[in-house]
Amino acid sequence: MIIHHKKEDLRQTLNGLRHKNQTIGFVPTMGALHDGHLSLIDQGLQENDKMVVSIFVNPTQFDNTNDLEKYPRTLDRDLKFLKRLSDEIIVYAPMADDIYGSSVTSEYFDFDGLEHQMEGKFRKGHFDGVGTVVKRLFEIVAPDAAYFGNKDFQQLRIIQKLVQKHDLPVNVVGCEIFRAEDGLAMSSRNERLTTAHRDAAPFIYKILKSVKIRFGTESANQVTEWVVNQFAKHDLLELEYFTIADEATLEAVKRKSKSKSYRAFIAVFAGDIRLIDNIALN
Repeated sequence: MIIHHKKEDLRQTLNGLRHKNQTIGFVPTMGALHDGHLSLIDQGLQENDKMVVSIFVNPTQFDNTNDLEKYPRTLDRDLKFLKRLSDEIIVYAPMADDIYGSSVTSEYFDFDGLEHQMEGKFRKGHFDGVGTVVKRLFEIVAPDAAYFGNKDFQQLRIIQKLVQKHDLPVNVVGCEIFRAEDGLAMSSRNERLTTAHRDAAPFIYKILKSVKIRFGTESANQVTEWVVNQFAKHDLLELEYFTIADEATLEAVKRKSKSKSYRAFIAVFAGDIRLIDNIALN
């Protein structure tokens, strides 16, 4: 396993691989790696000659400074995790100045309205930060394919739009949500849950599975009202939002159409830990 902290060293290594006509896959992460990341990297290893995994806690996508400060930074553990996985992994673990230079600020992006839905309503500037760092990482790594989990489905759609609008030669691959045995979607934030909140959190996926069934016979408004009522009765989990949206536009559904694909999106607070999840409905 090769570890680089500077983009010029990384580029030199990757250029050598390209001269050998080797394909390069990429999984960008903020560290605190878990089995969900492993599933993305595994898929990339099956489909490419080499994999680049970046480990960088990106400051520009946090609208809450406390969340940024508390975000787990476990580089040594992450490197051991990756070393056990495969020798075909190249790690890029930069400091902020290697990506941003002297000005750690976001660019402004127009994602055709995708950025104004759901997470965009509750996390000001979040997707400008995501777009900024992903675009720069794509320019640094120049991968053939990049892998993202469907847990952050809105982010996946936005990155697909980023690649389309900026004509970036990267195949963006969406991968299935990796879940714990009890259904909780894997996330680095899960490590910060108290025992009580961790025990309660699978309720989120339980609700989503019921939503999928109900959406077959009920309207989006009826399903939403039911979800709100279920969380109102829960002692440990607080619903921030629940939305049923068109997968293409991410706009909330007003009237169901057989020609469109829909997905339910949810954000929940377990104490001060914010958890998100989603499920395809048809």
